[in-house]
Amino acid sequence: MEQTSAKYGAGEQSGGISGNTLKMVAIVTMLIDHIGAGIVEPYLNMNMVVMEGNELLSRLYYLDMGLRIIGRAAFPIFCFLLVEGFLHTHNVKKYGSRLLLFSLISEIPFDLAFFGTWFYPAYQNVYITLFIGLVVLVGYRRWEYDAVKKMLVMAAGCAAAYLLRCDYDISGILMIVILYEFRRNKRYQVLAGGLMAGLESISFFGAAVLAFIPISMYNGTRGRINLKYFFYWFYPVHIMVLYLIQLLVVR
Repeated sequence: MEQTSAKYGAGEQSGGISGNTLKMVAIVTMLIDHIGAGIVEPYLNMNMVVMEGNELLSRLYYLDMGLRIIGRAAFPIFCFLLVEGFLHTHNVKKYGSRLLLFSLISEIPFDLAFFGTWFYPAYQNVYITLFIGLVVLVGYRRWEYDAVKKMLVMAAGCAAAYLLRCDYDISGILMIVILYEFRRNKRYQVLAGGLMAGLESISFFGAAVLAFIPISMYNGTRGRINLKYFFYWFYPVHIMVLYLIQLLVVR
């Protein structure tokens, strides 16, 4: 997510991994997850009746499960990077504008790849979740010492994510809030975030907890290469590529 300098300043650790490395871990695990959701699962659904009792069907099912389990690590890392970006950006309005812009750019590829239609209002892509989370963080910072208003902001964010049917909806907003609340204590941040991740991914054996291994190793640096726009564009582009592969392989 948003990063504005090679180093962030106070509180950095020596060694560890940079924000760029975290981004790449998130991107790779997200890609793995989307291969399962965008190619393997549609293939299984299209051939379920024909392949009933076939050994290949069983193998594909376990392959898909493995891909989706690995993919659980992506979202908590994106949430963590969102919080870090919010804490260090020089212009939160531009940050939010980019998230909103790419949520709109991503929506058609997202709907095509995962729902087979140009327009599917019943489910929105993860950029919308992250944008709502960013708005919640703005409110949290504005009313830093007003617990009631902070709770209202969080409730409004959760309601918006739920009503808009965003990816990860309420659990996504709660994850962002938790990571922000414990931003000053890495140990508590990892423990609280890991607990939330485990609960959110309980149907996948709590696999999202694994995201907090690389998060715990984060050293507060950006890395040598600015991957900001690569990350923004990777999401819609890789989904569109997966959709084209889906057309060739599945349909």
